[in-house]
Amino acid sequence: MTETPTLRVLTIDDSRTMQSMLRNALEGAGYEVIQGNDGVEGIEVLEAATPAPAVIITDINMPRLDGFGVIEAVRKMDRFRHLPVIVLTTESDQEKKARARAAGATGWIIKPFNSDSLVSAIRRVTQ
Repeated sequence: MTETPTLRVLTIDDSRTMQSMLRNALEGAGYEVIQGNDGVEGIEVLEAATPAPAVIITDINMPRLDGFGVIEAVRKMDRFRHLPVIVLTTESDQEKKARARAAGATGWIIKPFNSDSLVSAIRRVTQ
């Protein structure tokens, strides 16, 4: 049986508690986790990441650059244009979901998240 390479996930959230919860859930599922504390730092981490992450999980409400800005920035970068971006947020507003989809979001998960659902969503978008 050949070993599958460990997928890398970039999480972007300004909440240290949420970062810790995401790290625990994702590392527990076998993913390598890299993190950004807001949108600006998240984009910096993405650009410096070698190897690149297989998926990005971003909050919407953050200082400096919000999740919509993150999605738009990622979609403008040739290297990452097709990278799946999952929004993980407390927001459930249909207008915000539509705006995220229009910007290029791949999926939308409402906080608080269920670890199994999050891992399942990551598997779906990285197949």
